[in-house]
Amino acid sequence: MGMYQSFARSYDSLMDNIPYDEWVEYIKGLLTKYGAEPKEGRLLLELGCGTGNVTERLAAFGYDMIGVDNSEDMLMIAEEKKRENSSSSLYLLQDMTDFELYGTVAAAVSICDSMNYLTEYENLVTCFKLVNNYLDPEGVFIFDMNTKHYFRDTVGENTISEVRDDMAFIWDNSFDEEENMNYLYLTLFQEDKESGDGTYRRFDELHEQRAYEIDEVKKALEEAGMEFVTAFDAFTENPPMEDSERVYIIAREHGKRIE
Repeated sequence: MGMYQSFARSYDSLMDNIPYDEWVEYIKGLLTKYGAEPKEGRLLLELGCGTGNVTERLAAFGYDMIGVDNSEDMLMIAEEKKRENSSSSLYLLQDMTDFELYGTVAAAVSICDSMNYLTEYENLVTCFKLVNNYLDPEGVFIFDMNTKHYFRDTVGENTISEVRDDMAFIWDNSFDEEENMNYLYLTLFQEDKESGDGTYRRFDELHEQRAYEIDEVKKALEEAGMEFVTAFDAFTENPPMEDSERVYIIAREHGKRIE
């Protein structure tokens, strides 16, 4: 079963602890700081856009949004939000390592640790090459990543379970320190509302993410021809610390401008 397919409908409920408004304010601040403040007609790409929680908020700031995701089910929900918001967001069913746009964009973002799902270093480089190709000259790329500290020490070998009115879920987490790989096993029990008899359906998902050191990300950006600008401890403009759980990385397009 493909990632997210079984529980796209429940995704927003599962992620209801994320303060999207605050996250998007922070992203807008970074975009503005690095020369891509919101303005009419400014194209912004979001990779791994999921159900459009970030995409539609950025569209409301005035960006012309393009959202790329490899889950058709997630994008169907994003399209519903687009209709509700009367936005002009364009959603594309494509992979982060193999996407095609109609032209270049002013900036690109990737939020909610989508980049950690690129578990092969070569795929990270491939993604960065594509971003570099589709950015305007010196366009900015802002993305976040969960850290090794987060995977190993915060979620570690933990199991989280919760029962709600119409669903129950179990997150079972495991981190392989040798491979820097995090395995998240999700079991979801979802009320079958169509049956009307109170039965629940069970879905199982495996999420694999890799923890990258910032030096590895720098190397991948350089290999892809991009310029590494800086890295921040999430939601601050301070450098990453040993106990940072999430970091934001700022990179720039390199190679298009002719002096």
